[in-house]
Amino acid sequence: MKLKTSIKLLFIGAIILISFAIILSASGYYVFSAPNLKDVEDDSYIYIRDNDTFGDVIAQLNENYTISNIKTLKWVAQLLKYEENIKPGRYSIHNKMSNIELIRKLRSGKQEPLHLSFNNIRTKPQLAAKLSSQIMADSLSIDSLLNDTSFLKQYNVNPNTSVSLFIPNTYEFYWDTDSYELFDRMKKEYDAFWNNNRLEKAKAIPMTPIEVMTLASIIQEETNKNHEYPIIAGLYINRLKKKMPLQACPTIKFALGDFGLKRILTVHTKTISPYNTYQNIGLPPGPIRIPSIVCIDAVLNYEKHNFLFMAAKETFNGEHNFAATGAEHMRNARKYQRALNERGIR
Repeated sequence: MKLKTSIKLLFIGAIILISFAIILSASGYYVFSAPNLKDVEDDSYIYIRDNDTFGDVIAQLNENYTISNIKTLKWVAQLLKYEENIKPGRYSIHNKMSNIELIRKLRSGKQEPLHLSFNNIRTKPQLAAKLSSQIMADSLSIDSLLNDTSFLKQYNVNPNTSVSLFIPNTYEFYWDTDSYELFDRMKKEYDAFWNNNRLEKAKAIPMTPIEVMTLASIIQEETNKNHEYPIIAGLYINRLKKKMPLQACPTIKFALGDFGLKRILTVHTKTISPYNTYQNIGLPPGPIRIPSIVCIDAVLNYEKHNFLFMAAKETFNGEHNFAATGAEHMRNARKYQRALNERGIR
């Protein structure tokens, strides 16, 4: 009898233990491994800034996705001490992500790089806005550093030439890059771009890399026709060598802060500005936009000819008529002026 009772008790105990293990396992699965993040589309990310708290992380998840059970998420975060180990960054997330998977990823700081790109940039505020839309650094801090003389000295540039550091291309970055890290990285890319081959070509003109980029910035504003870049580069280099003013209309637009100006009049050319290439001989103090790599290389590989003048074609197709003499240039200019008048462009 006693043996049967003992066996019965052992059996009951085993059942209780098994039941408890099942419940514990189920609870563990529910808390740690069950899907808890819903409504997440492909290629979704959570962005955590330097001073974000766990509450900010929860708020961002709640705002953009659905958390089935916030309590279990908080339990797991507390267990893994995530609140003391919040790391800024851009983290990929996916649908049906579990608590343990999410918190471990955020806690590890293992983020996915992004491709930062910029091109067709004219002004510093435009550059700062474009960059800050892709990384953590805010536009105000980027713009401020672009104009900070003391800060820029370490890169051998100044507020007039600081945009030269930014060679338009696509770069792999981590989202949590701050403004200072951004400048360090761009200087490395600048140095890599200006390799021995390009430096030798610049020296042969002769120009410094920043002078090449300054000339390229003017040329890119002169035309949207890539095949004209080396021709115009040769023309302006001819004028520089003869110590003739460049008389480049885009520099007047830059000096006036009006890129939409359609017709440069005599009154415009009298603008007092170091960027006015009608009044000043030589290149302006720095680039009037961020030139493309294609245009920079066009200057380095400029076309050798005897042109000294250019006028926009009367066809308004973006191309130019080139001339070696003033008389020939005046004929070309009158054709363009007549076309402007016929269209009522003043």
